[in-house]
Amino acid sequence: MHLRDLTQFLNELSENNNRPWFIMNKPRYDILREEFLAVVTELISELSKFDRQVAACNPKKAMFRINRDIRFATDKRPYKTRFSAGITPRDLRRPSAGGGSTYYFQIDGSGKLQFGVGEYLPPAPRLKAIREHIVNDATGFAKVMKNRQLRATYGDLLDEDKLQRPPKGFDPQHVHVEYLKLKSFFVWTAIDLKVNQPDQLVPDLARGFKDAFALVTWLRSVEMSNPEE
Repeated sequence: MHLRDLTQFLNELSENNNRPWFIMNKPRYDILREEFLAVVTELISELSKFDRQVAACNPKKAMFRINRDIRFATDKRPYKTRFSAGITPRDLRRPSAGGGSTYYFQIDGSGKLQFGVGEYLPPAPRLKAIREHIVNDATGFAKVMKNRQLRATYGDLLDEDKLQRPPKGFDPQHVHVEYLKLKSFFVWTAIDLKVNQPDQLVPDLARGFKDAFALVTWLRSVEMSNPEE
């Protein structure tokens, strides 16, 4: 992956986010997209060495479209200014009611590589099941959150849109009450490629994702009372 070419293209796109410019620069985009597809394909192969459940993930389905859905948006810019992909066991970009952690990463025009692992804003039945599992497996959850590799690479879970109070039906005195308030069970970090250019993008990303495998394993142990819900 020619990262400098990619970030340069995305930076120019952010300044010229319109269809005429994109059409004129479509050959550049096509080359970069093929390179990105190769990265995603190789990354799936690397991830499957420690997580066999993602081995059958379709690389093309894992990649997000660059076109924005502007039908109901106030922001009418037609293109995203990042390349991104979400690798899951079922080729889904977001977990289903039955669970399915995503290995997500993106590269933007500012030169940032951002990546994360887990379940981001899972649907209500799934979120409830995760919270109940925290209560029923408090010791196991605590062990995951103290995992050295996880803490060193990501720190704590993402607390975006965290509830002010414990969700209804959960003990406000529970030892993990602050985690019960979360709406996502996802870890996230970022690297400035202008400062810290990876020697090998795919192996470095794979190592970062592996550091969160304890969280993935725990989330997969969460059972749904009604997976079809």
